[in-house]
Amino acid sequence: MEIKMFYKSQDEVAKAINQIIDAYWLNELSEERMIEAINTLLQNNRSKIMKGNEYTSVIKQKCGKRRLEVVTRLREMY
Repeated sequence: MEIKMFYKSQDEVAKAINQIIDAYWLNELSEERMIEAINTLLQNNRSKIMKGNEYTSVIKQKCGKRRLEVVTRLREMY
């Protein structure tokens, strides 16, 4: 699975988040690699993911509640 460091749009970031978390849930990606990938996405694409302390509406709609729970927990941990 190839993960870019920088994405062009919120839609692309949402698709990347979905791919990463889904691959983890299907045991195709290690927990360590998933954490690393999500943290890289958050650091390099923060303006496309967050608006203030909330996820953008596009990210909320495309990723869904369960995936964003994982992302939120990772943000709290690291």
